[in-house]
Amino acid sequence: MHIVKFFQKIVIVLTVGLICASCRYLPQLSYNPWEVVPTDTQANLADIAFTGTNPKHGWIVGSEATLLETTDGGNHWQVQQLDLGDEKVRFNSVSFKGSEGWIVGLPSILLHSSNEGQTWERITLNAKLPGSPYSIVALAPNTAEMTTDVGAIYQTEDGGKTWKALVEDAVGFVRSLSRSADGRYISVSAKGNFYSTWEPGSQSWEPHNRYSSKRLEKVGFGQDGRLWMIARGGELRFTDPSDPQAWGDPVNPEYSTSWGFLDLAYRTPEEIWVSGGSGNLLCSLDGGKTWQKDREVENVPSNLYKIKFFDPEQGFVLGQRGTLLRYQGSAPPTA
Repeated sequence: MHIVKFFQKIVIVLTVGLICASCRYLPQLSYNPWEVVPTDTQANLADIAFTGTNPKHGWIVGSEATLLETTDGGNHWQVQQLDLGDEKVRFNSVSFKGSEGWIVGLPSILLHSSNEGQTWERITLNAKLPGSPYSIVALAPNTAEMTTDVGAIYQTEDGGKTWKALVEDAVGFVRSLSRSADGRYISVSAKGNFYSTWEPGSQSWEPHNRYSSKRLEKVGFGQDGRLWMIARGGELRFTDPSDPQAWGDPVNPEYSTSWGFLDLAYRTPEEIWVSGGSGNLLCSLDGGKTWQKDREVENVPSNLYKIKFFDPEQGFVLGQRGTLLRYQGSAPPTA
């Protein structure tokens, strides 16, 4: 009798192990739409933008005052040097509207160009600025919107000479900030224990519970009207399109991983990409219901920090040590 029970326990353990193993490994994406592009830098890449006057002319910024330029749509990149003296600078964000471009970074640096980046002028920021520049968005001629790492939001309409505060009180140090196309913001607190939202015209940020037992990494806006949430341990959540306060059940595309997710981006309203540490790149073709992994990218020895699609056929993944992936196109048609 004891022997039978012993073997029954063995069978149960093996069955559970097989089930967990099947949950651990995602199916492989049948094609690899990403190409590794050389950048001739070992800096960590942070952001990418293309000019509005020439869609093939673009810029990448990153750590160590890194500035990369392309004139062929991202196939090739050249390192450009700026004379910033001995100051150690990390560029965080770059944005263009037409031929006018903006770059912000640490420690408290703001650059402005009116000629597609042929020349850059440094604009002095007020020493009393709450926090340090986090992101910037070019909106119109001489007009841009800048955030800081404590959630302050400012706007200029005179090329950076003066700035108007759009929110009365900063939200506190943030882990991440995301902006929608219509000017709404979502921030995640530095400790990841709550997130906050802000809409144009509001005087202050509105805090929200994190709806997860795990600390938050990033919250953003999806193309399908939903909000998305990344929590530690490779956990995702999405809201109901008709109710941004109603978060769905947690989604764990790949269980028992030692790496986490770092960014999420929509290529189309149905196709979602998620990047993570150790060259992990996941894809959902059905709005987040099921997931596949691009295993060819796993060979890239880099943490993949940011995914950015400019349109369904132009996208990039920016990573550690100069890693850059360029989107080459969707799956080839079947015969």
